[in-house]
Amino acid sequence: MRQILIVIIALLFIQILSEASYAQINDICGDAGVSPGLDSPFAHIPYIYGRITLKGFDPAAKFPNVVAIFSDGGQMGVRYSVGRSGNYCFKRSGNSGSVVIEVNGVEVARRALTSFGASEQREDFEINASGGQRPTPPAVVSTKYARPPNKKTIQLYKKAMDAEHKNDRDGAITLLNEIVTIDPTDYIAWEKLGSLYFQVNKLDDADKAYRHSLEANVEYTPAWINVGKLRIAQKQFAAAAEIFKHAIELEPQSSENYRLLGEAYLRAQEGSLAVQALDEAIKLDPIGQAECHLLKAHLYELAGANKLASHEYRLFLTKIPEYKEKAKLEEFIKQNPE
Repeated sequence: MRQILIVIIALLFIQILSEASYAQINDICGDAGVSPGLDSPFAHIPYIYGRITLKGFDPAAKFPNVVAIFSDGGQMGVRYSVGRSGNYCFKRSGNSGSVVIEVNGVEVARRALTSFGASEQREDFEINASGGQRPTPPAVVSTKYARPPNKKTIQLYKKAMDAEHKNDRDGAITLLNEIVTIDPTDYIAWEKLGSLYFQVNKLDDADKAYRHSLEANVEYTPAWINVGKLRIAQKQFAAAAEIFKHAIELEPQSSENYRLLGEAYLRAQEGSLAVQALDEAIKLDPIGQAECHLLKAHLYELAGANKLASHEYRLFLTKIPEYKEKAKLEEFIKQNPE
């Protein structure tokens, strides 16, 4: 009987994650003219989607030209102009790949994707303004991850970037290995190398590269985040949660880190801790992390706590009033008054 109960609880959490993820993807992809809800649930059509949050940009100035660029094994350089909502969405046609974010024609972020986990993969970005994009007075520029260029590896970096643009992962891996051989303390190159190994399913090599990155700079948060995602891919959910907790210690104002922690706790079947982490994500970024209300609402609803679920749905709608399934949530709220 106890074993049956454990299985039921595990299935419950899986259902929570899948339903919450489905609600998120329908909301975000709707802005891009993509309707995952129209796809058959048996089609297993994969998507890469997320939200780009601009921080430090002058709200009175002209909205910057933000473009998300997606490449994978089946398509190269698919571009999407991102609106004020910050949402983007692409259908995937191959394994791995990358998402690049450009602001006013300048690349400001790049993230390697993996082929692990659910077919839907969410990747959010937080972009900080710099130079003329900042409102006055200018904020202090962090030099936490600044690293002076090594003249011996500059050309290798350029070649590695070209290889990535051409989706030549093997070539990029070879070049990055040359870079870290010349400069073993280059934690940025080690992290990039780990991400490329992650893409091609060489998890042990990815783990080693991330470790080298952290040995060179133990406070390099991007490496910690990727180690956490690696643990998720390895289904080591409790370990992933501990890693995301450490990432939060390094960057306590990152709402994304709290969301990742909350999702790791959900996968580890730690519902109460998941709610605490999701609440912190909402507190730090009430609009950007509004979907955390949906995660909590699904958790409460499936647990039979409909009044608490109704409360979360109501909070979500106050932040995202144009939600495409607004009528459905309003009906639930009507039938389950707080």
